[in-house]
Amino acid sequence: MNHEQALGLANLFADIPAQITDELFQTILSQSGLHIERIVSRGHCSPEGFWYDQEQHELIVLLTGAARLRFADDDSAIELTPGAVVNIPAHRRHRVDWTVPDQSTIWLAIHY
Repeated sequence: MNHEQALGLANLFADIPAQITDELFQTILSQSGLHIERIVSRGHCSPEGFWYDQEQHELIVLLTGAARLRFADDDSAIELTPGAVVNIPAHRRHRVDWTVPDQSTIWLAIHY
């Protein structure tokens, strides 16, 4: 274990496989009431008719790539580019409509 690993630090842009079949979910930190994960998408989206309905609030930061989010209570989609931040209250149903297919879209998701 190197010094960075011992301190719990990681590089959010490292260790991304060249090919991914399914979205990649990796826990960065998990403790009571808080879960932080890196999500890597490459052309992935939510299955048709599927809506996330989560118990906790979720703060999303889009780090690279591009994505489109949609909420069940709103007909319009939200276009996300690097630096975009979205706070999703618990039980606000949402889905990922699209992620850019030719590069990695990296999300930082903070569930609290």
